[in-house]
Amino acid sequence: MPPSSVVVTIEKPNKFSLVEINGSDSTLLLEKQKAVSPKQFTWFLFLKANRVFACLSWLPMALKTMFLSVKKRIALSDVSEEEAKSRRLYRFIKVFLFISIFALVLEIFAHLKKWNLNMIQPWEVQGLFQWCYMTWLSFRVDYIAPLVLTMSKFCIVLFLIQSLDRLILCSGCFWIKYKNLKPRINGDAYDIEDGSSFPMVLVQIPMCNEREVFAQSIAAACQLDWPKDRILIQVLDDSDDGNLQLLIKDEVSLWREKGVNIIYRHRLIRTGYKAGNLKSAMACDYVKDYEFVAIFDADFQPNPDFLKQTVPHFKGDPELGLVQARWSFVNKDENLLTRLQNINLCFHFEVEQQVNGAFLNFFGFNGTAGVWRIKALEESGGWLERTTVEDMDIAVRAHLNGWKFIFLNDVKVLCELPESYEAYKKQQHRWHSGPMQLFRLCLPAIVTSKISISKKANLIFLFFLLRKLILPFYSFTLFCIILPLTMFIPEAELPLWVICYIPIFMSFLNILPAPKSFPFLVPYLLFENTMSVTKFNAMISGLFQLGSAYEWVVTKKTGRSSESDLVALAERESKSLNEEKITRRHSESGLETLNKLKKQEEITPLKKRNRLYRKELVLAFLLLTAAARSLLSAHGVHFYFLLFQGLTFLVVGLDLIGEQIS
Repeated sequence: MPPSSVVVTIEKPNKFSLVEINGSDSTLLLEKQKAVSPKQFTWFLFLKANRVFACLSWLPMALKTMFLSVKKRIALSDVSEEEAKSRRLYRFIKVFLFISIFALVLEIFAHLKKWNLNMIQPWEVQGLFQWCYMTWLSFRVDYIAPLVLTMSKFCIVLFLIQSLDRLILCSGCFWIKYKNLKPRINGDAYDIEDGSSFPMVLVQIPMCNEREVFAQSIAAACQLDWPKDRILIQVLDDSDDGNLQLLIKDEVSLWREKGVNIIYRHRLIRTGYKAGNLKSAMACDYVKDYEFVAIFDADFQPNPDFLKQTVPHFKGDPELGLVQARWSFVNKDENLLTRLQNINLCFHFEVEQQVNGAFLNFFGFNGTAGVWRIKALEESGGWLERTTVEDMDIAVRAHLNGWKFIFLNDVKVLCELPESYEAYKKQQHRWHSGPMQLFRLCLPAIVTSKISISKKANLIFLFFLLRKLILPFYSFTLFCIILPLTMFIPEAELPLWVICYIPIFMSFLNILPAPKSFPFLVPYLLFENTMSVTKFNAMISGLFQLGSAYEWVVTKKTGRSSESDLVALAERESKSLNEEKITRRHSESGLETLNKLKKQEEITPLKKRNRLYRKELVLAFLLLTAAARSLLSAHGVHFYFLLFQGLTFLVVGLDLIGEQIS
């Protein structure tokens, strides 16, 4: 083909490729490009336009499909139980929405009438409506604006203090990495050939109706590399399903037949939730023979060398009470919700836990993936059932008794993130209401304790007030209440650095521990503001001892397996003849139980559906109303922030984030 030819390739009736000019000589190509005829240029524009129309042709269908999905979601969804119980905040937001809509209609009417009230004298007012509007503006300037301005300044101060705290934590993390500061093991390692040199370790797996994950957690614990006569595994089952109890017993029996020192415990009366379960297990007579206890929730899968990486840190340090490992997530890339959770938790472990452990020797116990010195637990009063955050409770009491903690950022334990918004919302409610309960109960003990004043100040002002109370308070008040309010009260307008520059910078710092999540910077910022309504409601319920503060809901798991699970499964399949017989005997009983479960599910099928969240939906319409009002004032950044924040609330309120159930 001559090099000067122009080739137009048509692959499909509605798709055209770009104009291709073939030629080997670059100078010749430039000459031909200059000599393009009007007919060729017209063809080029036509092809470009056709491609644009082909790309846009699916847009109406996509919008129609999304509208039908939302309509179906509204028709089939029911209101969550938590929403039905927390009515006060919902009613307040709803009243605020109605007032905002009325104010928006009033402002639009005044805008269309082109009322410039700064140029109107009192005797020039025409009509009762204009007089009422002028009276409202005068009342707004004299009374409402100063009040809103004072509230906004107060929240901005809290916002700056919390941002400074986060900046200091990040600086500490950078210093740790720069200086390569890591907890070191004191003394010699344990003699591998002499099993008696290893300390006695108790492994506890508390669970409650963990149908999807109990087998993999038990298998991971049974494969821990530790002398068999120096370890005991307790499976602490609080399940209320008899068939599930049989399955767990079969799994425990299977591992016991293989030589693992493992026992099954079930409480007839489930009081105190997880704290009551652990307290009951620690009351056993044989616990006095053990020096350390490792705790794993039912979805956690420690590596075989977990104990050898954690327990040696206690050697030569009698004041060390806790060694906490980091969490790693098998389903962090499952959906947008898990990706955003991964950002939060990576910052929590990489920055908060590591910095507090390195410089203060104190942090909140994460409730799992940690090893306690049993003496520290006993001297601190053991597990108490007074709050829903028993892990933080025991950590605070141990700190008040002088015990030190270390955090191992390099030791990771695999677990699951909640994949549905319903499960995540309930988890966050418990995580933010419990600390306020604990603060009310522990404040007298903190004040009267013998620890230093600096440690008391850290506990009261940083650990509890700033990070557990102030953070959800200003996030909700400033960005969900005051910001839309200032659109109707321009005298109290928030500066751009409050709603844009500093939040983006702080979100950037939050994402640094998870660098692969940088594309989700803006969604992360918007979603965190959306979650502030749940955290604020939980904080209030815990602080004032409302009913929802004492609810414990087990986070739903899916039982997703990692590569280590598949390896463990392969090892279990390659057994000797005698082990096959034992396994066959137990698997047959398990199959009988599974058949019963299937029959039961056929009789009473479980109905799963996505839910509607009224507070999020009402806040979505409130923010979108404020965004419409900002258009009248020609606000740029304010409008886009309110628009996208309102759309984020709408997506979350319709439960369109996370796991979708058809």
